[in-house]
Amino acid sequence: MSSTTHAPVAGSDRVASEAARRRTFAIISHPDAGKTTLTEKLLLYSGAVAEAGAVKARSGRREVTSDWMDLERRRGISVSSTALRFEHRDVVFNLLDTPGHRDFSEDTLRVLAAADCAVILLDAARGVEAQTLKLFEVARARGIPLITFVNKYDRPGMEPLELIDHVEQTLGLSAVPISWPVGIPGDFRGVLDRDGGRFVRFTRTARGATMAPEQELSAQLARDEEGDAWTAAVEELELLHAAGAAWDRARFAGGELTPVLFGSALSNFGVRHLLDTLIELAPPPAGRVDADGGVRALQAPFSALVFKVQANMDPRHRDRIAFMRICSGRFERGMRALNARTGRPIALAYAHELFGQDRTVVDDAYPGDVIGIVNATDVLVGDTLYVDEPVRFGAIPTLAPEHFVTVQNRDPSRSKQFRRGLQQLDQEGVVHVLRRGDDPAPILAAVGPLQFDVAVERLQGEFGVSVGLDARDWSLARRVSPDDAAAVRASRWAELLTRADGTQLAVFRHRYSLEQLERDLPDVALDAMTAR
Repeated sequence: MSSTTHAPVAGSDRVASEAARRRTFAIISHPDAGKTTLTEKLLLYSGAVAEAGAVKARSGRREVTSDWMDLERRRGISVSSTALRFEHRDVVFNLLDTPGHRDFSEDTLRVLAAADCAVILLDAARGVEAQTLKLFEVARARGIPLITFVNKYDRPGMEPLELIDHVEQTLGLSAVPISWPVGIPGDFRGVLDRDGGRFVRFTRTARGATMAPEQELSAQLARDEEGDAWTAAVEELELLHAAGAAWDRARFAGGELTPVLFGSALSNFGVRHLLDTLIELAPPPAGRVDADGGVRALQAPFSALVFKVQANMDPRHRDRIAFMRICSGRFERGMRALNARTGRPIALAYAHELFGQDRTVVDDAYPGDVIGIVNATDVLVGDTLYVDEPVRFGAIPTLAPEHFVTVQNRDPSRSKQFRRGLQQLDQEGVVHVLRRGDDPAPILAAVGPLQFDVAVERLQGEFGVSVGLDARDWSLARRVSPDDAAAVRASRWAELLTRADGTQLAVFRHRYSLEQLERDLPDVALDAMTAR
């Protein structure tokens, strides 16, 4: 297929109206802030599930919709991002559930490349933690709007005014509450709607499995029934107003201001308010900036960015899914597109709408939608697919690895499977697979050691390969340009490792070595971020 072959594209009015109905957002948080629980509760309140799965049942823990890997269910943590599509109030949501653990922050960065908005989920007792501050900084650097949800307010924690100050000081954003808690942390009565001045009282449900009944009271009735708790909430909001905490939609759209909501995902308190806020404030898709700085208009012919590749989501079929965010035009099942990286055509015949591990065949989709293309073997993370008008979107940044191991295949008869497994894990971004010169032993590199656990388990479970790992003493890596590689290789302060795509990384045993190389070679550019 040539780039001049025209595929059917919907009228611009239809594309624009459908895009306006989309809200594509990610949830980012530190570990144990309740991200997976919040994801389940958003599905509950939208009607996508009848009963939340992230709660304890008497017969044991039910499966969580967004955690589909055996490792996730066994350890109780999210280690892989998941796409969940659902509708509510005539709005189509594409929720990108990200791993909460720092060790899997690279997956979160890939997801942010596909999102138009992010929900920052904070634990009321812990606030913003340093280990995931980098994720918030990357989201803010992309200029995407950020909505803050303070979770677990029904437990002891920081006072609300202290939390607002903490968010502003730590994230460098103006924090403006749009709901305010009534009652101290641990004695959460409900929220004061700052816009209308009404009080919404929450009532717990059994195990938090169904929606929490809400009672809306006037300010006068709330004052009579809640007494000092209501008075304190009103006075705190007056203090914030006097300090200039005013809502500004333009600053929110530019990623400079974050609206703040309070609630408890486990108890379902405030979840509806967050869902309504996403409808009202989260931006619909807009034209996407390409690698040359131009803007691909929504009404332009079909284009999409591949931000994730995942193999063996369904072990019975041993398939490979490329997750792509539609950036322009209308997707139609069966259409043919070009891969901007390879110039080769690809048939988009097997496309699915995703809901965790579950899939439904999708016939058409619009900007903002996230769909999965099955068995797209020639597609990699960061690829751009397009029809008619050529375009290529910018590379997706990744974090420089901090942990390194040499991996050995313990069964020589499984050499082919060993090589295929490493290639798959590298393409997905589970780990970086590197080589040192002519040394045949592959080196795995990761942001955190839990990535190695996932790699070992998947090699065993999906490829039947048993491996051994030997830790290396490098602790820092920086990307090096081809022009500077020879100078770095000649230095005694670093060693050079090469990724399959040709990217070269200088690795250092400690920061002292990095500083020494920078002093010896001041003209060499060392980049802390790599790209795919």
